[in-house]
Amino acid sequence: MGVPVPEGLLLIDKPRGWTSHDVVAALRARLPRGTKVGHTGTLDPMATGLLVLLVGRATREAGRLQGLDKVYTGRIRLGVETDTADMEGRVVREAAVPPLDAAAVQAVFDEHLGALELPPPLYSAVKVKGRALYDYARRGLAVEPAPRLQRVQSWALLRWEPPEAEFRLACASGTYVRSLAVSVGAKLGCGATVSQLRREKVGTFDVRDAVSAEQAKQEPLEAFVGRVQALSCVR
Repeated sequence: MGVPVPEGLLLIDKPRGWTSHDVVAALRARLPRGTKVGHTGTLDPMATGLLVLLVGRATREAGRLQGLDKVYTGRIRLGVETDTADMEGRVVREAAVPPLDAAAVQAVFDEHLGALELPPPLYSAVKVKGRALYDYARRGLAVEPAPRLQRVQSWALLRWEPPEAEFRLACASGTYVRSLAVSVGAKLGCGATVSQLRREKVGTFDVRDAVSAEQAKQEPLEAFVGRVQALSCVR
């Protein structure tokens, strides 16, 4: 008798360089043909951390779970602007970083607490006239996306090592850390971009409970299937 097709949640620690689609495709390939696998929120290729996958009929709950709050850690580099708003992109401007201490950096972070109206990054999956922004950007087509509501619950500076600020950020779904970095750079006048990003939590789910994408891809099928959690674990 074969391994039963699982249904539920699978917590994956996405490595840098993988797209969210890469993770879904790699793990879908392990399951019987036709098994649905999806995720509850994209992570940029340069980002690492928690990707919540849905397997089987649990994919019907994607809309509900996409709205969960997120927690990130990472680093912002001041004095650099790129076309992607992270260090994977093309540098479009460099500027001197003003003299800042940790308190000054934290003060700028504090200016971003609460509800904000910020444009999404040009390299993102946000759609304009039915087409993703990254598609326009890759084709060299100019487009100005409308600002989107983003909510920041807390944003703490963990370490200031000029020109980089290490942080921990709690935010609502739909908040772009790259947009926040751009806003910080604009307020300081020197530009800024995300140099490192890791998603630590999605709702009550924690990356410490996740398995690496490589391990999930290579471990025995029985072990892989056994990691799928029932949807009843969602609170």
